[in-house]
Amino acid sequence: MVARSSKGSLPDAKGVVAQALALSDRAAPLSHTDAEAWEDASTALRAAADPEGPPQSRGALEQALDRAAAIPLEVAELGADVAALAAVVAERCEPGYRADAAAAVALAAGGARAAAHLVEVNLAMRSGDPRLERARASEQAAAESARRVLASIR
Repeated sequence: MVARSSKGSLPDAKGVVAQALALSDRAAPLSHTDAEAWEDASTALRAAADPEGPPQSRGALEQALDRAAAIPLEVAELGADVAALAAVVAERCEPGYRADAAAAVALAAGGARAAAHLVEVNLAMRSGDPRLERARASEQAAAESARRVLASIR
C-alpha cells in the first residue's frame, strides 16, 4: 500500500510492489505447513515420552523436530526479507506514509525474532546445527532494519 501510494518519491514502486507480492506468496502456505509440523512434533514428543512406546520413537521425534525447525527458519528468513524491503520503502516513501512503513518493518522484525526463537527451541537436541545461526542472522538483519528505520522517524 505504501509503495503504491508513493510513486512520486519511489521511482521503482512497481518493482517494490512486485517484490512484496512475491514475499506474500512465499508466506501464504507457511502457516498451514507450520501447523502441520507443530502437530507432528507434538505427537512425536508424546510418543517419545511414552516408556512403553516403540524404540523408533526417538528417530521419529528427531525427524519431526527437524521439520518443526525448518518452517520457522523459513519464516525468520522471510521476516528479514520483508523488513529489508519495508525499510527501503520507509526510507523513500512519501512522508505521510513513513510511519506505516516503519510499522511494517517493526512487525517483520518481531516475526523474525519469534521464528528464530522457535528454531532454537526445536533444535535444542542438536548442538551446532547451522540452521540456528541462519535463524539468528535473519533475526539480527530484521532487527537492524527496524532500528535504522525507527531511529530515522523519531
